[in-house]
Amino acid sequence: MMKKTLLIALVAVLSLAVSCGDSPRTYVRKAVRIMDRNGLFAEGEAWDAARKKALSVSPASLDEAQKIVCEAGKVAGGKHTFLKLSDEVSEDASSTDWVMPSVKVLEDGIVIIQLPPFSGNRDQGVNYALTVLEAIPEALPGVVIDLRDNRGGNMYPMIAAVHRFISDDNLLRFRTRKNTQWVQLPFVMQEAGISRSPHIECPVALLTNEWTASSGEAVLLCFRSLDYARVFGAPTAGYASANQPFLLPDGSQLVLTTGCDVARTGEVFCDDPIDPDVRTETPLEDAVAWIRNTGR
Repeated sequence: MMKKTLLIALVAVLSLAVSCGDSPRTYVRKAVRIMDRNGLFAEGEAWDAARKKALSVSPASLDEAQKIVCEAGKVAGGKHTFLKLSDEVSEDASSTDWVMPSVKVLEDGIVIIQLPPFSGNRDQGVNYALTVLEAIPEALPGVVIDLRDNRGGNMYPMIAAVHRFISDDNLLRFRTRKNTQWVQLPFVMQEAGISRSPHIECPVALLTNEWTASSGEAVLLCFRSLDYARVFGAPTAGYASANQPFLLPDGSQLVLTTGCDVARTGEVFCDDPIDPDVRTETPLEDAVAWIRNTGR
């Protein structure tokens, strides 16, 4: 009888420990710790105040804790930071809610590449890139890379798909609180699982709109300052930053902004839209006309 009583007591203590370990307040503390270590803006007076506020509250439920984490996350990581709930994480893991790129060749040989967002696995990323690479002629008068409505995802297959039009191996840099690191083309090709092909020299026009975001903006910055490239359309969404997912106790993910994009020019982009070279409501038509008038 004594053993049974002790066993029941032990189970109760263990249950209490698990409950306390997964409490809403612990959830907030773990999230704040992650932000402290990794958040791009998790320093200074604004973050000190947000951190103190988050830790001073004793949330009564997981929902309340998640709201506190979201509020603090916007300070630690900026507008690109968000909380992905556990059911959303599961849906994303099995999602095929993305489309393949397309390539169209006009009568005069100008190539138009539609580059949509991508969120698939590695094999799918290889297919994504090869869909473009295998359809590109070896010689062409110019190319239009359409990044309109590209809201992001995995940038490596996107860059790999159009890498033949990038002449500089130093694509852009990611700057965190602690360091700045180049993203170079050989590394991108390795991550994408694609063999590198020779550079194609021709005018490159890029199309953007208000939905060009995140990795879509990173692809855009790979062409920034190249003298043969020009951007047409509208300013981008202003999410030119690097996010990293961190797992929280309930299976949700804190998708935290840990770095900002720095162009090869030294310009820093993060929460600011990237302006096109030519603002226009007819970007495709204007881009094609520019290519035809370059004389190359």
